[in-house]
Amino acid sequence: MIKTSRTITAGLFLVVNCLAAANADHTPLDTEAMLDPAPAEMGSTADHSKFEQLEGPFEDATEVTAACLECHTEAAKQVHSSIHWHYEFQQPETEQDLGKKNVINNLCFGIAGNYERCSSCHVGYGWEDHEFDFTAEEQVDCLVCHDTTGSYVKFPTSAGHPPYEDREFHGETIAAPDLAEVAQNVGPSSRETCGTCHFEGGGGDAVKHGDLDSSLIDPPYELDVHMSPEGADFTCSTCHTFSGHIQLGSRYKITMPEDERPVAADPHQKPACEACHGSEPHDSGIHDKLNQHSEFIACETCHVPEVARGGKPTRTLWDWSESGRMDDDGDPVVETEDGVPVYDGRKGRFEWREDYAPEYHWFDGNMHYTLLDDEIDPTETVTINRPMGDHDTPGAKIWPFTSMKGRQPYDKEHKTLLTAHLFGDEPSAYWQSYDWSKALAAGMEEAQKIGQTEKDFSGEYGFVDSIMHWPVAHMIAPAEDSLSCQSCHEPDGRMAGLEGLYVPGQDSHPRIERIGWWAIGLTLLAVLGHGSARYLLYRHKRSKQENSQEEAA
Repeated sequence: MIKTSRTITAGLFLVVNCLAAANADHTPLDTEAMLDPAPAEMGSTADHSKFEQLEGPFEDATEVTAACLECHTEAAKQVHSSIHWHYEFQQPETEQDLGKKNVINNLCFGIAGNYERCSSCHVGYGWEDHEFDFTAEEQVDCLVCHDTTGSYVKFPTSAGHPPYEDREFHGETIAAPDLAEVAQNVGPSSRETCGTCHFEGGGGDAVKHGDLDSSLIDPPYELDVHMSPEGADFTCSTCHTFSGHIQLGSRYKITMPEDERPVAADPHQKPACEACHGSEPHDSGIHDKLNQHSEFIACETCHVPEVARGGKPTRTLWDWSESGRMDDDGDPVVETEDGVPVYDGRKGRFEWREDYAPEYHWFDGNMHYTLLDDEIDPTETVTINRPMGDHDTPGAKIWPFTSMKGRQPYDKEHKTLLTAHLFGDEPSAYWQSYDWSKALAAGMEEAQKIGQTEKDFSGEYGFVDSIMHWPVAHMIAPAEDSLSCQSCHEPDGRMAGLEGLYVPGQDSHPRIERIGWWAIGLTLLAVLGHGSARYLLYRHKRSKQENSQEEAA
């Protein structure tokens, strides 16, 4: 009964969407007026170029951190409490131990055995094995978030350290930053500093998420109304607010709004859209249907019309089973199309897409993960992370997602996913020997050491299809470029196949169709009856007039 009631209610909300849209004021919201007036950005209250401790020279980046901690005495302790440091997240709803330290993915599998490469996106220095000291304050990297020179960079395979001299990586020279200059010019985080890791996730620009890439460093208004200098000119931390080096927002548990909250600019609800825009951001129009849609449709669903629309394609398939092809010189084969690799002997086969419609799922903000100890069905596609919630779940809404399909190793005996030792000089590293048995055994051994699994590698492996889902929340289009009514209200519309929803123009329901046709039929009968009565009355009156005229004559 609840399902039927909500389905019919959703259908009634949607049926007048076109009427509401036709009469609603779609002028973009004045974001500045919605936020509390704020003073001009002050930045730091200290000129760091005047501190003798920062003059250098610094032989090692940890010396910079030691100098920073002379004044910022509690900063490292705060960082130690953040997910950016320990790569762990305890999901309160599913009670799973998540974070990059615990999850498995279908890109490069996981951090176990690949520390020196994966920790290039760690806010620290020296995480090169399972014995890394997470209590060491001098190992915190202050510069990766606070650099304003644009010259600071971590070397991809140096366990989070920057290059201390110019070095080559895959044919590209990476210049050693002047650590003293960077330290003397620190400032607030920016789109550039956050993007160093979040735009480059998965091994390259735009690879991982589809809504995060370097086009957001200086985006045009049409790409993102919030981050564009022509729009609100937000930095990442405008929404992902930091307090004590702890940021709001997580892909493991999305911040969902409280529908009953009557006021905007609620910092506790960031980075949810409603924190600033409120729960009724649209003009009321006819019957207030646009705002009523927000009861079961997330803001992003209409306002992120396509994925990867910043001019950079995102990866949608990673097939490891085809890796290992070498050329005549013994080097990995690399094939490209339209400027992106579609095959790499080191990593396998890829597919890419841009400017494409997201997928849509009911979502209550929680993600459930398949971890290394979880048994899988190798005859089915393994869902590595599943959006939780359906049309009956309180608070669940329809959200846009992009997905990464994969084909990755699994243990034939245990029927579990596997992680591999990919990077390194050891013979067990896949990119040295291209021997999956050695790489998987080494990877699982390291996964045990960090508590990621209790299982050994059986020695029998195969490859299984997999899929990961990423909620889409960036690249917010202007209101005039949001989804039109017809995007959903047409055959095979955006919501096709989504359970628990009736979409007029796309779906049909026997009871509703029958009621509709009866209503049309009765309306026609009423019109015909009314017209016939008017005609008969007219003829009767005309006849009496004619008779009166004849008698008078």
